Amino acid sequence: MTQWVYSFGAGHNEGRADMRNLLGGKGANLAEMASIGLPVPPGFTLTTEVCTAFYDNDRKYPPALEAQVRAALARIEQAVGLRFGDQHHPLLVSVRSGARVSMPGMMDTVLNLGLNDATVEGLATAANDARFAWDSYRRFLQMYGSVVLGVDHHRFEEIIEHAKLDGGLIEDTALTAQDWHRVVAGYKDMIAEETGKPFPQDPEEQLWGAIGAVFGSWMNPRAITYRRLHDIPADWGTAVNIQAMVFGNMGEDCATGVCFTRDPSTGENMFYGEYLVNAQGEDVVAGIRTPQPLSKARARADEIPLEVAMPAAYAELMDVRARLEKHYRDMQDIEFTVQQGKLYMLQTRNGKRTAAASLRIAVEMAREGLIDQNEAVRRVNPASLDQLLHPTLDPKAARTLLAKGLPASPGAASGAVVFSADEAESRAQKGESVILVRIETSPEDIHGMHAARGIVTTRGGMTSHAAVVARGMGRPCVAGAGGITVDYNAQTLRAGARTVQAGETITLDGATGEVYVGNVAMIEPAMSGDFGTLMDWADQARRLGVRANAETPLDAETARKFGAEGIGLCRTEHMFFDPERIGAVRQMIMAHDEAGRRTALARLLPHQRADFIKLFTIMAGLPVTIRLLDPPLHEFLPHGETELADVAAALGTDVEAMRRRAAELAEANPMLGHRGCRLGITYPEIYEMQARAIFEGALAVAKETGSAPVPEIMIPLVGITRELEITRAQIERVAAQVFDEAGRELAYSIGTMIELPRAALIADAIAGHADFFSFGTNDLTQTTFGLSRDDAGKFLPSYVEQGILPKDPFVSIDIDGVGALVRIAAEKGRAVKPKLKLGICGEHGGDPASITFCDQVGLDYVSCSPYRVPVARLAAAQAALGAAGDRTA
Repeated sequence: MTQWVYSFGAGHNEGRADMRNLLGGKGANLAEMASIGLPVPPGFTLTTEVCTAFYDNDRKYPPALEAQVRAALARIEQAVGLRFGDQHHPLLVSVRSGARVSMPGMMDTVLNLGLNDATVEGLATAANDARFAWDSYRRFLQMYGSVVLGVDHHRFEEIIEHAKLDGGLIEDTALTAQDWHRVVAGYKDMIAEETGKPFPQDPEEQLWGAIGAVFGSWMNPRAITYRRLHDIPADWGTAVNIQAMVFGNMGEDCATGVCFTRDPSTGENMFYGEYLVNAQGEDVVAGIRTPQPLSKARARADEIPLEVAMPAAYAELMDVRARLEKHYRDMQDIEFTVQQGKLYMLQTRNGKRTAAASLRIAVEMAREGLIDQNEAVRRVNPASLDQLLHPTLDPKAARTLLAKGLPASPGAASGAVVFSADEAESRAQKGESVILVRIETSPEDIHGMHAARGIVTTRGGMTSHAAVVARGMGRPCVAGAGGITVDYNAQTLRAGARTVQAGETITLDGATGEVYVGNVAMIEPAMSGDFGTLMDWADQARRLGVRANAETPLDAETARKFGAEGIGLCRTEHMFFDPERIGAVRQMIMAHDEAGRRTALARLLPHQRADFIKLFTIMAGLPVTIRLLDPPLHEFLPHGETELADVAAALGTDVEAMRRRAAELAEANPMLGHRGCRLGITYPEIYEMQARAIFEGALAVAKETGSAPVPEIMIPLVGITRELEITRAQIERVAAQVFDEAGRELAYSIGTMIELPRAALIADAIAGHADFFSFGTNDLTQTTFGLSRDDAGKFLPSYVEQGILPKDPFVSIDIDGVGALVRIAAEKGRAVKPKLKLGICGEHGGDPASITFCDQVGLDYVSCSPYRVPVARLAAAQAALGAAGDRTA
């Protein structure tokens, strides 16, 4: 019989940390903590397989599940000496989700389950505290009503606010037992009104309702969005954890908190966290009350840290911190409760962290001997490095402070103020930069948080929902900016005497917690310290070379700064749009014969030569792959009437002639038209001019620096072997002429882009005339799928959402189709030339999943945009370590 339920705690641990796929991260770690002797309240886990069966069978449970749940519940009763549903000594439980990977705030939790009108009296008597019992009951009603019964949580908050107003109170903690009694009555009436039936009093009914809600939350919109953003498969499912309640809200000797074994923002090896006295866990993460720090080192003068308030519990927590880090060999995110002075552990998991913290933690743990260098390289998500490669506020820039809050997630951002997640998403989709300003965020805001450049909240602490999610996304965040008052109806925020309207610009600094009026100047990041160390370790581990796509000196310098080992794609057509040369390009296009074209190209030659001299100088002897002209000629002609007239006047021709030439060049499908090597064959003088510029520039740099450049000349869009034969011969003739004129030579190579399916399929024939292949996977994806990259955005997101495609194939390589063609071409090419150099220069060259594929296929290098070079270096190292068989999750 299938085991659907696994118990933990009280000396009966059926799970382990390595069972996270079955038990989810939370369930596996609860069992693991209990097994190493930490104080974990007993409980049990319904496996992820129950979730899968639940959805496979029209939301029905496996037949044996109910009996297994009843048996596991009996074990808890025996361990704690309480009975589920007993009126005098009631057992209360929590019901929490727990996927195999952490999804903070994305799914649902219910606490204090088992309370009803009878058991609340038993709890009050047993605890000798009526206020605590009725507070617990109202919390249960609020969570169960919202999560299970679907009542809007704002309806509950309204009732509490009225109770506080009636008593002239500000804090929830000031409400008495009688106040909570009235709140509970109001809750029950409102639930009956909203749902059409009374709140369920049977604890068994409550339990199965909560279990169903947690499994149901796996498919709620915010969880679906989170999975899509983090590439988490829907078929993984979630587990459900049911655990005996411990209470942080029984009085002043009770508390609840969230902590990290190291600072999740900076990575500093310092205990970091927050707690609330007389509270339950959701109070901390929801940001409803502003929590206190754990340690004296983190506390301000007006704060009371746990180290002072409860020194014994703090000392035990410090011991737990050390044990967990040593056991898991990673920074841990811990939830705990103190009940009447006794510490209980409710969760541990590998903590979410910023890219900067991830780097520092990995490097320092390696130096401390907790992990080795290769493990440190594996630990950092390559995509997260983007957080480190973008500007921060210029310390010298003028600025006007609007407000100050907590530095919840580092980084800087400017944008227009918006007050809703939906508006943030819609305006961001139009290309606008926005800052999402909320009183507090909730999991329903995740789409807007992802779309925004930065997030500001007026409530909440460093472990609030906004802070945790923003850090995971790499968004700058200022939390708990209490000096700001937000008015959603008026669409304004006010700080002191200053009012900012929706749509006005603000700037935030997530590293300091400061919010400024207007735009503030920013500076580029510096790559050093832990970043440099990790990159050195990555370079030692990787096999793939990493180059950059660059054609301007700035791009080339940026690429070198980030560690590029050459240029893998220089798109020469980008150089043609420069104002100094576009006139000559258009003159060449308008020419009626070869002589006219050569005259215009002679004007372009010195500009092209100067371009290549700059690139060769910056790259200092590293390979530079130069793609000869690729796009169709009509792209260089003006389109509007005014521009047509201006260009005609500049060229000494009439507008009608311009129109006629544009009509002659127009194509129904330019992507598959007169472009690439087809231009070089019909107008050989174009490629001859470019080849001359390359060779003359390379010789000039070799003479001046004494270090010969390594030009690699790439012919685009070859699909027929003869095309490469003809264009290669052209280039070789020009090389011989230039070398003869200069009286000296240098090494060079000629290759082609593989960007057509036919080229991949006849790669063995093409390889006979090529020194290298570079896979142009942007066009190869278009021609393999029959998709236009410019138009596919209208429907590809829907394809991904519906599971038709796992990812956008222009973002991450389609391994089954496009990848198969790459593999075929690589194998066929090397069958002819075993040392044929192979690279990739499409956007996939900076995508970690695509880089892993490139490593597996045996390519020699990847080439990507300059800012993706560090991402590619780290991803290439992780691919090599994975191929060696020692990569961990």
